[in-house]
Amino acid sequence: MRDSTLWRALVGVENTVIEDVDYDPESQVVTLAVRPVAKRRGRCGRCERRAPGYDAGRGRRHWRTLDLGTIQCRLEADAPRVKCREHGVVVAHVPWARHGAGSTRAFEEQVAWLATQTSKYAVTELMRIAWRTVGAVITRVWAEVEAHTDQLAGLSKIGIDEVSYRRGRLFLMVVIDHDTGRLVWAGQGQSTATLQSFFDLLGPQRAAQITHVTADSAEYIARVVRANCPRAVRAADPFHVVKWANDALGEVRLETWRETRRIARANSRGRGRTAHDHGEQFPARERLKMLTRSRYALWKNPENLTIHQRAKLDWIAATDPRLWRAYQLKEGLRAIFKLPHDEAPEALDTWIASASRCQIAQFVDLARMVKAQRTPILLAIEHALSNGRTESVNLKVRLRTRMAFGFRDADALIAILMLSLGGHRPTLPGRT
Repeated sequence: MRDSTLWRALVGVENTVIEDVDYDPESQVVTLAVRPVAKRRGRCGRCERRAPGYDAGRGRRHWRTLDLGTIQCRLEADAPRVKCREHGVVVAHVPWARHGAGSTRAFEEQVAWLATQTSKYAVTELMRIAWRTVGAVITRVWAEVEAHTDQLAGLSKIGIDEVSYRRGRLFLMVVIDHDTGRLVWAGQGQSTATLQSFFDLLGPQRAAQITHVTADSAEYIARVVRANCPRAVRAADPFHVVKWANDALGEVRLETWRETRRIARANSRGRGRTAHDHGEQFPARERLKMLTRSRYALWKNPENLTIHQRAKLDWIAATDPRLWRAYQLKEGLRAIFKLPHDEAPEALDTWIASASRCQIAQFVDLARMVKAQRTPILLAIEHALSNGRTESVNLKVRLRTRMAFGFRDADALIAILMLSLGGHRPTLPGRT
């Protein structure tokens, strides 16, 4: 094997001529002087079409490549400019790196793989680069994948949701494919314009092919979907509907807990109490402890309750009719989503009537919300649709957001999410 062939294999480059190899023992850096093969010279750096030369550029440039064991390695080459008919004067294409990059393709592919698999600290320490550089690499890698793939092809059933990615109410809008579970699009913002940009990218012809859409009850989502997919079935998300009930139950429990705490404080021992008072029992204190520890028993599904949690529910049923009634209403709403679609309308109407008369303010308000969403809820039951996959993707989005903590550019975060969850996970150099 010739030395040049070995060096090309070691640093992971193709269509490249190795002119010279130099090692600096002080800086411990190996520098390879390279040039593109004849058929790859004189091409536009953006479209890679042949173009006439313009000038010699700014002299020699360097590109980081994969380390050789513990020693850093870089490529060095001329960077002339060409004049492309479409893109004007640009730096000529080099086969070992993407346009505008300061590192080779092999180096960037390894960075992208690490960024989707491990923590920020591990990537920066192993690759010896700044976290800002990781964001730039991820953005370039995804831009190349996006240019050669159609993420929106074949969509028929989609889920739309919002997920917070940073403090200050900064949100991403995400769209998933119900058939594959893939993340197909993500955009920055929580607005009509953000969602409309997805449908603009999708186009009217493919938007007309959307048959089912799941989302929460946000009116702006419903408005945009109606405008772009008038024939699509827009189903409510059972997850969000049951979450409304859980939130209402949580508020009722919190009210009860606060009232019990007030009574317990009023009856508590204070300085100056007589010796006889010290022997009194304070039921409010015991009740406060039971309410504090009953949160998960009230929220969990009955089939998942432990023996102790079932005992807490029995205690609530015997001692607090209002909180027990709120729990029954929550479970009643959840049970409707398990019914056959021909039984669901009557059951839902019965639940709405019962919740409206319960005299529990939180559930009276919930009954109004459910009544307003009656048609989408019944469609979700009939077509067996939910945002379960969307919520699963959202959980992974939050995990990736924590792993990518420090990205100041939302585009870099979107790029890492699309690479991780969009079915285009990077591979390590040399692996197939």
